[in-house]
Amino acid sequence: MTDLSAAPGRFAILANPTRFLQLSGAVQPWLYGLAAAALVVGLWLGLTAPEDYQQGSTVRIMFVHVPFAWIAMMAWTVMSVSALGTLVWRHPLADVAVKAAAPVGAVFTALALVTGAIWGRPMWGTWWVWDARLTSVFILFLMYLGLIALTRALDDPGRSAKAAAILVLVGFVNIPIIKFSVDWWNTLHQPASVMRLDGPAMPAAYLWPLMISAIGFTLLFFALHLTAMRTEILRRRVRALTKLSLRATDA
Repeated sequence: MTDLSAAPGRFAILANPTRFLQLSGAVQPWLYGLAAAALVVGLWLGLTAPEDYQQGSTVRIMFVHVPFAWIAMMAWTVMSVSALGTLVWRHPLADVAVKAAAPVGAVFTALALVTGAIWGRPMWGTWWVWDARLTSVFILFLMYLGLIALTRALDDPGRSAKAAAILVLVGFVNIPIIKFSVDWWNTLHQPASVMRLDGPAMPAAYLWPLMISAIGFTLLFFALHLTAMRTEILRRRVRALTKLSLRATDA
């Protein structure tokens, strides 16, 4: 919690942790509610979508696997913006945002790997193959674990925040590699069928449930991120009060 003067004006309102707790406390229930509503609709449409002529009912795992993979990359991107907030603007909550997002991103990445393996077994005949997309996502998962370990290894909050920010920005190189790996290398993983320059190559019966599910999981990510940030802020306050109490006792 350092100098706020360099923070950009639009983020200055959130520079005060107390104000952030108040605002996030009001927004958080709405995020959870909207996420639940979108997930109910999206997953119901996904479960009732017609079977694919090649994949049969197995195609329905797409409605959770693809959003998990998207959010795994989005979470690291959110952390990269927060890392800039730490190193460039010295925003007092930027390092809190990085530390809070890492476990949530790691869980979504793990879920993407697990659901991808479950989907790959009947489609490819194997649970895993070291192709470019799968390998780069696995590296992303290891990066999340390394970042979590780093933020917990250093006792000095300043050193921890700076080291974590540098690691996040260096690791961002892997995000475009994941995104374009299926275009750069001819691998077992199928090419992109939604985010394409010429538009989605997917029937509407699959596209709409997928997009609604993705919106639901995205809202869930931000709700969980806010919850984790609030917990981290309160944890730091408790630690600071404990130190003050110990100093007063020693005096």
